[in-house]
Amino acid sequence: MKITFTGKQDKLTASQERKLALAFGRLSKHLDRRGEKVAQVILSTERHIKQAEVRMNYYGHTIIGQGAEPDQFASIMQAVEKIEKQVLKNREKWRETKRETPARAARVRGVSPLLEEPVPPEPPKGRPAKPARVVRASAKTNGKPMTFDEAMLAIEDGKDYVVYRDAGSDQVHVLIRRSDGKVDLVEA
Repeated sequence: MKITFTGKQDKLTASQERKLALAFGRLSKHLDRRGEKVAQVILSTERHIKQAEVRMNYYGHTIIGQGAEPDQFASIMQAVEKIEKQVLKNREKWRETKRETPARAARVRGVSPLLEEPVPPEPPKGRPAKPARVVRASAKTNGKPMTFDEAMLAIEDGKDYVVYRDAGSDQVHVLIRRSDGKVDLVEA
């Protein structure tokens, strides 16, 4: 990280310069290590208090940290700590933003992404194409979980299909009566 000092300043000792280099190095790690970062340190004195202002650009935003202490080194460190807090806060805020995906949007609306746009199968050659029949079902009609045997009893009542939530696995299952009288189980 490149550090430029502006304004009247006292000489920093070697140990203070090392501590500053470590602090700015820690700060550059939080900045995702993307390119060379430049920190501008502006120093000023007002009465007996040394003021330090550290300015940096972070993804197009100017981040400013200010510190005021009787000691110049302490004021610089205070400003660096304030910038570090701002960078961490912004980074967490940007990471936690929800990204909208089609699957997530469908789940929010309550529609399965697989049922949203059904694709009809291609008809075999030589036969006329029948229009596809799409049946939309909701498992919310019966909120109570069922076992496979209970679902079989429900389909024997004359229904063509039964959508239920399995009591053991808590997954949505579909029982479908075929035209030959046999039953298919679809586990979702």
